[in-house]
Amino acid sequence: MKAVRRTRSLLRLLLLALALVALTAFAPRTTAATADTGVSTIAEALRKSPVYVDPAAAAQLSTADASVLARQIKDADKPLFIAVLPAGYPTQNLFTNLRTATGITGLYAVRLGDRFDARADSAVLPRTAVQNLVTSVQGEGTKAQLTDFTDRALANMGGKAPAAWGGGSAGAGASSTALIAIGAVVVAGGAGAYALVRRNRRRHEEEQRAALDRLRVVVDEDITAFGEELDRLDFHPAEPGADDAMRADYERALNAYDQAKAAMADARRPEDVRTVTQALEDGRFSLAQLAARREGRPLPERRPPCFFDPRHGPSVTDATWTPPGGSSREVPVCAADATRLADGRDPVVREVDTDFGRRPYWDAGPAYGPWAGGYFGGGILPGLLLGTALGGWMSAPAYAADYGTGYGDFGGFDTGGYQGGDVSGADFDPGDFGDFGGGDGGGGGGDFGGGF
Repeated sequence: MKAVRRTRSLLRLLLLALALVALTAFAPRTTAATADTGVSTIAEALRKSPVYVDPAAAAQLSTADASVLARQIKDADKPLFIAVLPAGYPTQNLFTNLRTATGITGLYAVRLGDRFDARADSAVLPRTAVQNLVTSVQGEGTKAQLTDFTDRALANMGGKAPAAWGGGSAGAGASSTALIAIGAVVVAGGAGAYALVRRNRRRHEEEQRAALDRLRVVVDEDITAFGEELDRLDFHPAEPGADDAMRADYERALNAYDQAKAAMADARRPEDVRTVTQALEDGRFSLAQLAARREGRPLPERRPPCFFDPRHGPSVTDATWTPPGGSSREVPVCAADATRLADGRDPVVREVDTDFGRRPYWDAGPAYGPWAGGYFGGGILPGLLLGTALGGWMSAPAYAADYGTGYGDFGGFDTGGYQGGDVSGADFDPGDFGDFGGGDGGGGGGDFGGGF
């Protein structure tokens, strides 16, 4: 019994030592400095750990909360840098100077007083995606804001964490006790790594299920709308004037309807939805052919569906459309939306439910990529979505891992240059970071938070 008690006591001491090492390894670097901490000091701290809390802003984020954020970023192996600074900190050229001083390609987020903004190298995250992420967390408290931003950014950004973060916190002057504890960490590392992998896998599966559940509502609406079109058609294969070509069109439409329902019933991940919308688009084109044959019109050209709402049916022409904050592009439109645009009116846009209310599908989340891909295919989709939130998400390397590929190259990530986590020094595009002197204030270049 005494041996058992001694073993338990040693185990408790070992666990305590492990906890102390872990806290030390993941603690964010802080420096005893004033509110005017130099950018060089902040950059030096960020090169060692992903989270820096200025001593003058310590009340905004506790050491424990900062450690949790740092651990999450390190575990994700992404080049996300977070700085928490006091409200009076100088903002002129802050992001550009911080990026230059740090010298590492990545995503930089700053909480300054009660304001928040971010910038990123385009190799890590497109400007539009940064803007959308910043907008999505505005108005939140420090802990909630930084936590939400970190969660969403890590899911969308590319690149790898800088190698310097992997060195832990045991410096040259580490004590023998710390070295012994580190040895114990190595021994126990296998079990800990396995538990971490299992936890991350479960979390990822839960996120995928949640995305599919939200997407299922929209897809079910699409299937129902197509079924109603079949009912309104009032076509009977044996009706006078019906020929084999009409009957073949009708049969293909019915088969597409059944295929869409079966594919949705079998869907387990968001990317499985692409098969469903592909079937619906095929079915709608068959109905368009059938209608032309019955009315004695020329058969329609095979075109993509109306960009604004695929339920409108196959498009009849292309029209110029400019998304908010984006560049103009030609999109396929139905006859009704073509008329609206020509008259200077807004098209009828497919909106879906999001955590922030009703939004157009291209501004509703990355899960809608497979949904849109089934309707529009890989070739046309990049040009249609360029500059939208969905386009930004789909251009991220993380998107392919979660939702699959096959949607074309969005050009958001230059594989020939510096990637996230690379030490590039001052070799970066300052246009990605902008100046605090004025601009959009939305996280993509210009003013910090719209107030400086």
